[in-house]
Amino acid sequence: MDKKWLPLTVVLGAAGVAVLTASLWPDHEEDPPLPQTLCHGALSRKTAELIDDGKGGEVSAEEWESEGQSTDYVFKACSGLRATPDSDYPRGVYKLVITDTKSAPHNKKGSVPLGHGFTGWALPDQAEVTLPAGCAARMGSTSPYITASLEVPSQEEERLARLKEKRLVDPDTATRNNATVMREVATKLAKRYNCAA
Repeated sequence: MDKKWLPLTVVLGAAGVAVLTASLWPDHEEDPPLPQTLCHGALSRKTAELIDDGKGGEVSAEEWESEGQSTDYVFKACSGLRATPDSDYPRGVYKLVITDTKSAPHNKKGSVPLGHGFTGWALPDQAEVTLPAGCAARMGSTSPYITASLEVPSQEEERLARLKEKRLVDPDTATRNNATVMREVATKLAKRYNCAA
């Protein structure tokens, strides 16, 4: 081989080894795709993002459920979380509980209705929806009703006053968002358990 080509051959050979090494040992692994449904399939990621404490952050959820002592009891819950920029630990933003109940639906004082076709109400810091008749049996309960209840601590007036914090999300916006969330919860669960009205 001509000596003038030797340096180029060495450089190209080294580059080839570097490419091969990089493909065999990647510097970083890709994160798995984010789930598009949260809270036992009751919420889409897009709708879950509506519940915010005004500080933003990536949405995730921790889910748990219990069947109790017997098979005729329903309890599913999740905590909605948001990533915190300066911490490895996400903060809790809301709690959603889906459970059976013998109590008939009611409206909370000062709340707004969820709209036509939905039995429930919304406030800035909480909301509730009752699933269509027949959902309880489809979900394995002998109780007459299944309700989904939402709690949003960042909107609770007493908590804000006690901590001397300001509300970062307008109450009317929070109420509208909570109503949207509960309509989707009712719709998705009724579709999942084939008990739509």
